[in-house]
Amino acid sequence: MNPARPAPTAAVTVVGIGADGWDGLTDASRAALSEAEVLIGGPRQLDLLPPRCAGERIAWPSPLRPAVPGLLAAHAGRRIAVLASGDPMFYGIGRALAEEVGEAGALRVMPHPSSVSYAAARLGWPLEDVEVVTLVGRPAARLAAALHDGRRILVLSAGADTPGEVAALLRDRGFGASRMRVLEQLGGAQERTNAEATADDWPDAQPPGDPLNVVAVTCRRAPDALRLGAVPGLPDDAYEHDGQLTKRHVRAVTLGTLAPAPGELLWDIGGGSGSIAIEWMRTHPSCRAVTVERDPVRAARITRNADRLGVPGLRVVTGAAPAVLAELPPPDAVFVGGGLTAPGLLDACWEALPAGGRLVANTVTLESEALLADAHRRHGGELVRLAVAHAVPVGGFTGWRQAMPVTQWAAQKTLDTPSGANR
Repeated sequence: MNPARPAPTAAVTVVGIGADGWDGLTDASRAALSEAEVLIGGPRQLDLLPPRCAGERIAWPSPLRPAVPGLLAAHAGRRIAVLASGDPMFYGIGRALAEEVGEAGALRVMPHPSSVSYAAARLGWPLEDVEVVTLVGRPAARLAAALHDGRRILVLSAGADTPGEVAALLRDRGFGASRMRVLEQLGGAQERTNAEATADDWPDAQPPGDPLNVVAVTCRRAPDALRLGAVPGLPDDAYEHDGQLTKRHVRAVTLGTLAPAPGELLWDIGGGSGSIAIEWMRTHPSCRAVTVERDPVRAARITRNADRLGVPGLRVVTGAAPAVLAELPPPDAVFVGGGLTAPGLLDACWEALPAGGRLVANTVTLESEALLADAHRRHGGELVRLAVAHAVPVGGFTGWRQAMPVTQWAAQKTLDTPSGANR
């Protein structure tokens, strides 16, 4: 029987370190840092190391992510240790290193308790009941998608100004009564956790504090604030629009048919007000979308709607389809809400889909309906008509006012017949 082979030595070791510095590290983490020939990290992290860590010290440049391949290549063959805040695999540099190093065994991760773990411990909040939102290198508008009455949120701050930005956003979105608490230097000798006030009171109560902080938020929605649920079909009033808006009930059906899943990318063709792409992205933080809108005024409006509704990462392309589609990354699903009569548009969208991809198209005109009927004949799927009526005053009584019926074609591309019938 062959003796067991020793585990391969990792090319890169990433060590999590907290505000307690060297004293808070395990013996194994200390040994990895002491033996490293190259030490890479932020200036604050490198300053936490004692002289016994004699490796060459290199501070991350800005922007950080593009520098990773070059730094690793420049020091290939040497023992490299990378410093990270807390748990490197939780919104940390560990992800970028794993993506770059690739093969198993090439990356050794030695985590430290994250600031989120410390915060939950100090607050007595079970982590499984807490929403975590990072604003490190990301716009504060991301927080808006997580705001629901009674929810607890831990916000990973980008710096000393983040608590003030969080308070301003809460007030703007109708959550000024939410309770905020800032926890600074968690786990370190300078830990401070007693900065607390409502978002309404925050500007006068709390000047900027330590840049190393986490913001704990207990959400409280004002009674008159617009209620935004966690499923598609937000109120039409949630959107700034000029009438080019997929209305609430049709929107809910459309998103249900598109069936977004985590990590998937949507093309939203003829964005209008951006409602389909926005609510696609709100279903899961990892969902992505590109909306194509030829009108620059409407394109700017989509950007504002996305920012207000918590998905500032929505990519808005100003241009006409199908001409601009070749520049886009391959989609998992396509929604066509406008421009169906543009020559070649429907076929271009269908061809762009991979096997298993979905296409949904809505229209209210006879001309576009004929195109959808032809697509249904060629590719199969489902052709439905959606009709919604609203109760309105009729003199001293109440009657139904019928909205224009919407014809919807939905189909999934199959592996065996990508351009044939999918019945």
